[in-house]
Amino acid sequence: MKALTWQGKEKVSVEEVPDPTIQEPTDAIIRVTSTAICGSDLHLYSVLGPFLDKGDVLGHETMGVVEAVGSEAGRLKVGDRVVVPFNISCGHCWMCSRGLFAQCETTQVREQGSGAALFGYTELYGSVPGGQAEYLRVPQAQFGPIVVPEDVPDERVLYLSDILPTAWQGVAWAGLDPAGGDTVAVLGLGPVGQFATRIARHQGHRVIGVDLVPERLALAQQHGIETLDLTTTDNPAEALLELTGGRGPDGIVEAVGMEAHGSPLKAAAIGAVGLLPDAVAAPLTKAAGIDRTAALDTAMRAVRRGGTVSISGVYGGQADPLPMMTMFDRGLTIRMGQCHVKRWIDDIWPVLMADGDPLGAETLATHRPPLAEAAEAYKTFQAKQDGCIKVVLKP
Repeated sequence: MKALTWQGKEKVSVEEVPDPTIQEPTDAIIRVTSTAICGSDLHLYSVLGPFLDKGDVLGHETMGVVEAVGSEAGRLKVGDRVVVPFNISCGHCWMCSRGLFAQCETTQVREQGSGAALFGYTELYGSVPGGQAEYLRVPQAQFGPIVVPEDVPDERVLYLSDILPTAWQGVAWAGLDPAGGDTVAVLGLGPVGQFATRIARHQGHRVIGVDLVPERLALAQQHGIETLDLTTTDNPAEALLELTGGRGPDGIVEAVGMEAHGSPLKAAAIGAVGLLPDAVAAPLTKAAGIDRTAALDTAMRAVRRGGTVSISGVYGGQADPLPMMTMFDRGLTIRMGQCHVKRWIDDIWPVLMADGDPLGAETLATHRPPLAEAAEAYKTFQAKQDGCIKVVLKP
């Protein structure tokens, strides 16, 4: 089959690789119909190379049709149309029984000290082949795959694999009043940030979206979101305080992560580590890695006293300095972590399926190239060129 493979720092290519097969009774094989490039994939493309091997298949936002099932794949059957959550969880362990699916004890990558295995996401998370391919092996298929109706377009449901539940969790964890009426700022208007703004507005909150890319700001505005353009201020935290009468937003969703703009020295350090041999770079990153924390710093300084910062952006550093005095003095609550995808599906589903596509899922993708053009799509997405906000690949 054809699959998108990692070949080196900022180098990926579509190659011929072996077809996946049933390896465990709980496996399934799906024929991929749509698979997206996630912002997290860009961390692999540029930063996390020391934890990848040449030829690793990337991708963790995938849906398709079941082609084969193992003997213990539960109710899943050949022909089912499914969306595959990016984290691989069993559904019955101690963690899963508490809705902590991203910490599944059955698939935890204990040798790396990591949580549940993820599709297409480095040796830190199990080196499980990903879904930017024609076919995908799905472990723990008795629980993971989400069966979806035949008559719903792929792009209405594809994002249940990751970015839509991630955005939902980000808003749910921002400490907002369930009755609405709070103010929330969303830092970063990539795909997760776009969904987070729409979810929070749908729930009745005032939403301020923060970014510096014109196309992203314009898209948020089309959905009725107030925006703060970072190119117009040297101090985004102060700007957010001014927009909220000096108090600050009640909650902030940080949807940027480890490669934030505004951290030039850290960017240089990360780039330097990426040039080292893997044998040196991997342990250095695990022991003393740093992130570009400009967005996180903004969130800590802008949220109101007693407010909540909900971190959806991916971080990987072990030596990141945080403004502890600010955090303590202001009495902040911090919530973060990989999304527990299946925890949120029942909450999301009625909103996602409502008439008129209220979350704008079907129109989020700006680029829909064939899988054969995936390498070029990575470059375009990383560089934020050609108005690129979301890429959906078609095998």
